[in-house]
Amino acid sequence: MIFAANFKTNHTRSSTKAYFDTLSQKIAAKKSGDKVYVFPPATALDHYEGDFTLGAQNAYPAQKGAFTGEIGLEQLEEFSVKTLLIGHSERRELLGESQEKVAEKFDFFKAQGFEIIYCIGEPLEVRQEGDAAVNAYLLAQFEGIDTGYENLIVAYEPIWAIGTGRSATIEEIASTHQALRKAVACPLLYGGSANPDNIREIASIDNVDGVLVGSASLDAEKFASMILS
Repeated sequence: MIFAANFKTNHTRSSTKAYFDTLSQKIAAKKSGDKVYVFPPATALDHYEGDFTLGAQNAYPAQKGAFTGEIGLEQLEEFSVKTLLIGHSERRELLGESQEKVAEKFDFFKAQGFEIIYCIGEPLEVRQEGDAAVNAYLLAQFEGIDTGYENLIVAYEPIWAIGTGRSATIEEIASTHQALRKAVACPLLYGGSANPDNIREIASIDNVDGVLVGSASLDAEKFASMILS
């Protein structure tokens, strides 16, 4: 199983260091085949030791340059970061990232050999239209994306379940992941209010290879309990 923690705009450099100290101790007993990823805010990127992979939540598709407020490859290389989230719905919805821009990022960091967790998801109005509408909406988010890329992980996050406390039902997750499995062969994560109370049930669903966790990952002990469940 893959367990990925997305801090979003939470934690500082000092609290992230404390988080990793706790997490490393807690997950020493994790299953050998399980993989853990943590995506802190850019200000907390640093060199950390432990049985986890450090990733960046966002980056600009350039080595460096005049891109105010962004970080590029040069900044990621300083901390040996080679894993990146791309396409998260909050960047699409709140920051206006188009599919064209998302694909541009994907191509740039693919060329650099990055491991990419690529996020897709649908709004509530699409979900209410039924499975066919959901599947069409999600598959459109693969436009310009090399789904055969060897370092690709896809994270399905229904937008209406992110940070709301309401996870998709087991049936909704199962049917959506089954449809996605027909389109991609890479690992498939579920995201959207995954927490210690529902992790076992979510992890037992066919075609779910892991979870991308938001608010429930902000506490190291709580996230570790999900990994060890």
